[in-house]
Order: sequence, then C-alpha cells, then structure tokens
Amino acid sequence: MAFTYLVMNLIFLVCIAVLFMQYLVKPTKAWWQTLIVLLILTAIFDSILIGAGVVGYDPQKIIGLHVGLAPVEDFFYAVLAVIIVPALWNLFNTKKGSTKK
Repeated sequence: MAFTYLVMNLIFLVCIAVLFMQYLVKPTKAWWQTLIVLLILTAIFDSILIGAGVVGYDPQKIIGLHVGLAPVEDFFYAVLAVIIVPALWNLFNTKKGSTKK
C-alpha cells in the first residue's frame, strides 16, 4: 500500500481515537452542525488556496476525488477538529464536579 495522504490521515484518526477514547463525545445536533459548517468552509477556503497556488498536493499521493479544488483527504482536518476540540474540552474541564448556577 502506498503511503498517501489518506493513509496518513487514517493513521492519525485512529491514534486520536485511541488516545482520547474516554473523552470523546456522542455526536449531538450541534456537533453535526459544526461539522457541516467546517466542511463547507474547508471546501471554499481550500479551493481558494489551491486555486491561488498557495498550497498544492502531489497527485500521486491523493486518491483523486475532489470537492471544488480540494482533495477529499484535506477534509479529514475538519473532521478531526470536530472530534478533538470537544475531547480536549472534556479532558481539561476542571469544573466537572461543580454545580451550574
């Protein structure tokens, strides 16, 4: 198997899932809405950056599916952000036992 951006992203996703397993949150409506917004913004801004020549991808390391100009592998970062941020919030939440006012 060739080492592609997809393989790298999957390895990173598995590592994050294992490391933060106990802090992962069950997807809620807000979680899904956040994911959709981030995916849309990723499609727009990555297409602009790629179209302007600011970033590029080795064609031999992507699977060839694109949304706009962005390869699908680039969307893993948005998905990982929606997974990692709530997990880190739970990990570092120091007010777990306190009552809300």
